[in-house]
Amino acid sequence: MAVVCVDAGTTMIKAVGYDDEGTEVVVVRQATTVSRPQPGWAQQDMVSVWDAVVYSVRGVVHQLQADVDYVAITAQGDGCWLVDHRGAPTGPAILWNDGRAAEVVERWTRAGVLDRAFRINGSLTSSGLPNAILTWLREYEPHRLERSAVSLTCGGWIFAQMTGHLAIDESDAAAPFMDIRSRRYSPELLRLYDMEWAQRLLPEIRSDDRRTGGLTAPAAVQLGLPAATPVVLSSYDIASTAIGVGAVNSGQSCSILGTTLCTEVVTDEVDLGEEASGLTVALGLPGRYLRAFPTLAGGEVIQWACQLLGFDDPAVLGELASRARPGAGGLTFLPYFSPAGERAPFLDPLARGAFLGLSFEHRREHVARAVFEGLTLVILDCLAASRARPTELRVCGGGAASPFWLQLIADVTGIPVLRSADTEVGAKGAFLLGQVATGGAVRVEDAVPRYVRTRDTFYPDPTRAGLYAELFADFLAVRATTAGAWPRLAAMRNRAVDITATGPIPVVSARTLESGSAELTERGNTPTSVRRPGRTKS
Repeated sequence: MAVVCVDAGTTMIKAVGYDDEGTEVVVVRQATTVSRPQPGWAQQDMVSVWDAVVYSVRGVVHQLQADVDYVAITAQGDGCWLVDHRGAPTGPAILWNDGRAAEVVERWTRAGVLDRAFRINGSLTSSGLPNAILTWLREYEPHRLERSAVSLTCGGWIFAQMTGHLAIDESDAAAPFMDIRSRRYSPELLRLYDMEWAQRLLPEIRSDDRRTGGLTAPAAVQLGLPAATPVVLSSYDIASTAIGVGAVNSGQSCSILGTTLCTEVVTDEVDLGEEASGLTVALGLPGRYLRAFPTLAGGEVIQWACQLLGFDDPAVLGELASRARPGAGGLTFLPYFSPAGERAPFLDPLARGAFLGLSFEHRREHVARAVFEGLTLVILDCLAASRARPTELRVCGGGAASPFWLQLIADVTGIPVLRSADTEVGAKGAFLLGQVATGGAVRVEDAVPRYVRTRDTFYPDPTRAGLYAELFADFLAVRATTAGAWPRLAAMRNRAVDITATGPIPVVSARTLESGSAELTERGNTPTSVRRPGRTKS
């Protein structure tokens, strides 16, 4: 037996070949390009993404030298991948980390729409979700919507290219239009967003027992596989990764240390009465859900710090950080670097990063340690927002290559950190769901003990628990204070944009920014909107 699994990330396409023991035999990676033509925008050429998938899969098939039982797909989620009635792109894909629809999210926040929607959907809308993007397109690019027939996600786009089926997995469909309990599109949500007009763009939802299609003849020629080879549409990457790392039972948790820092907890209950934050998606297992907190900035912050300090290897940054004592000499780092702000565990499109407390006493090692500590405190912040009490945290992603960071995560969260033995855990999750979809296993939970392996475990140092508890409280307090300046900083950025040179860029208006700043001032810098971080409880 051989299986090919595709994990289409934001900046890298990975194709993995597995043998009958679920062992990675060959991995082929192909980089993709994210275009940022205007401030806050993030988009990709859809055909180029497909070409990267073709290149990667063909490379794996060539090296496997065995018959392929099935192909399974997982991919980046959210965003808006519009196609016409023939399945051809009507423009570039607008990605999950795109910020052009920030003004739409602001309007919905002020009107209380997002909080009401959370009571149905269990997910808090950010600017990179389809409802915000489609609304922006209707206001600024209506002709593109007129040419479009279906709004897909990345996984749905690849599945369509392979099988000809225009569909979406339940996990991808969960946010923002699904009633999370019935797992169907909600007419009430469409009314809340004033988006009844978008009903025609919503693709067919494929539930847990309808994941498979056959490879079309043209796609088979491109990929080097036989026509009619089964193609399995796995849950999208954050859900497939949870499965691939072995977090499949209620209460288990994991954290993806990738482009996004995504901390997530498996649950078999949906609580729509809690504070609106994060996402609630179908995991890909019957009756199981994922409470997920995918940040807008993660591994890219590490890369930025490496460039700042002149390093080519993130491992060198970790070694430098290890020379500084915990607390980084009083230096606090807020890692909110995305031009789209932040979406988890709080929502604020104006959020921005900062170093606070700098002085001449700080050295490069303090800066490096502050970066790692800031990112790690975000992980703890997301775990706190989940209200779960996990006994372990399974980790994966590029950041999991750093023993220093994994030990820091264990010390800060106070729970053991388990590192996966697989290099491509999202693909492993697609492999496991493919086993069930094609009859190789009855339940994923039964397949996990056979196929999921742990490389090593990092245990927390109990002597540092008190220090990091204080550091977390300080982090939240400093962030809440700094958030009061975010509207003014956004207004300053607005003034710096040359409107005549770039054309009209729909961002938060100066009036809105000034109002937001005034509101925060009147309330003593105590944020009250669902999008502000000050409500996060320690």
